Amino acid sequence: MTEAAFNIPLVNSPYIIETGYVSLNKHGEELCGDNVVISHRNDSVIMVLSDGLGSGVKANILSTLTTKIAGTMLEMGARLDEVVETVGQTLPVCQVRGLAYSTFTIIQIFNDGKVYMAEFDNPSVFYIHRGKVTKLPHRERRIGANKVKETRFMASEGDFLVAISDGVVHAGIGGVLNLGWQWPNVAKFLEKAIVKENGALDIAHRLGDICRHLYAGRPGDDTTVAALYIRRPRHLTIVVGPPRKREDDAQLAHLLAEAPGRRVVCGGTTSNIIAREWKTDLDVDLRYCTPTIPPLGRINGVDLVTEGIITVSSALEKLKGLNAGMEMGQVLMGEDGASMLAALLWESDQIDFLVGGAINPAHQNPELPLGLALKEQVIQELTHSLKQAGKTVTVTSF
Repeated sequence: MTEAAFNIPLVNSPYIIETGYVSLNKHGEELCGDNVVISHRNDSVIMVLSDGLGSGVKANILSTLTTKIAGTMLEMGARLDEVVETVGQTLPVCQVRGLAYSTFTIIQIFNDGKVYMAEFDNPSVFYIHRGKVTKLPHRERRIGANKVKETRFMASEGDFLVAISDGVVHAGIGGVLNLGWQWPNVAKFLEKAIVKENGALDIAHRLGDICRHLYAGRPGDDTTVAALYIRRPRHLTIVVGPPRKREDDAQLAHLLAEAPGRRVVCGGTTSNIIAREWKTDLDVDLRYCTPTIPPLGRINGVDLVTEGIITVSSALEKLKGLNAGMEMGQVLMGEDGASMLAALLWESDQIDFLVGGAINPAHQNPELPLGLALKEQVIQELTHSLKQAGKTVTVTSF
């Protein structure tokens, strides 16, 4: 399985476009014949999904060419007819089967919420509005020898758009399901899934997992799900370490109390400061710990309370793995503090670090592993890793 996720802020807009896609290779093939490209420009986010004719290396090359050409041209401001004409000239129709060498689905979401979709020979996009799959009016447009379906509409916060290759609607054909899963049944599944899931990659994963099950673990066709979710940015504020001066404790606690979104406190001394300033209890939670990651704490009003540099360093390594393309299920499989912290960081868009400058002598030993060395160094690496993942990060020192 191949997967990827990106959260893209729209310029001069209050919304984030959360994207995620999952691809299953046809059984026995090393490469997937489907390809997805997600890009953005100042006024919009663009997603292109293509399904190459056949499977394996040839199909992969054809679909990759299609998505790269279409994505790049749209990003540069080209019109649809120019894109389709260029793709058609680059990838001619198969003379034997009379079929196009690759299909495509284009979804472009603009800053003001307007959506433009162009679909050629792929199953129709699922538009989920207020939890229901909603049909949209479209027009058919002939560009050269190709008949393209165009749709324009205004989307709302909370809407999902899910594009698929035909491997999804064919899942189970001739086996578990005589005629395959079929589009209406996929629509019903999505309506149920979106009630429980709250992310683009979550939806793509769930749909991909069902397809793999229907194919009995041996997909008969390349299968891809690409989801887009329009939502507000998610904020996360993290306090790491106590301030240099005790008189700054109250200000640190006040900033955390006023912070929007989710809140995390890292470090034993830091947790005690927040609990003291908030006049509440700090409890130890021994349910979620491992031999290498210390247990969690609990403070009313804080979403996650962890130990300090050991947990933060471990979360950093997990984020590096996600940035390198490792699957979330492999990296964030534990219920320890580091996995929970990494998951919160990965899900958030705006991350504000409140970093105390008090020195813990135990962490200044140069012979310690890099991850346990200077706190500032770990925070610097963590900030870099988060920015690599497209997050907006601020660091305020005390």
